[in-house]
Amino acid sequence: MRCPRCNHNNSRVIDSRQTDDGRAIRRRRECENCGFRFTTFERIEATPLLVVKRNGDREEFSRDKILRGLIRSAEKRPVAMEQMEQIVDRVENRVRSLGENEIPTSQIGEYVMEDLMEVDEIAYIRFASVYRQFKDMSVFLKELQEIVDKAKSSENQG
Repeated sequence: MRCPRCNHNNSRVIDSRQTDDGRAIRRRRECENCGFRFTTFERIEATPLLVVKRNGDREEFSRDKILRGLIRSAEKRPVAMEQMEQIVDRVENRVRSLGENEIPTSQIGEYVMEDLMEVDEIAYIRFASVYRQFKDMSVFLKELQEIVDKAKSSENQG
């Protein structure tokens, strides 16, 4: 590894540790020429994951885009940022575990809604109303009724 101070080609590793839940390695290095110590990180290069939009366009998967949608849907709701970030983590892990290079937005949206439903039903409805693009009130009311039925069913079982 090239020294950032003197540009010498050789350095030695002083210490290595796993970081980012085992997804990266942090290495402390020392330049063999000038003795300067610096840190490097080694990460697995993730293959780009493309999202296929409704109109057929493709764009790179974006955690930030999912998080922004969650933040909008959970506005003025008792949903912590940490909960939203955990949803994004779970969705990304599910998507990447499929091992595909492309995934339709519809599948990502379904994953988000599954997790969001467990966290906050109002935020779920807000997200679903944008994501599913309800055509009229009857479709929206049908979705609401399914939530009510599901809640009643879980109350009766518990």
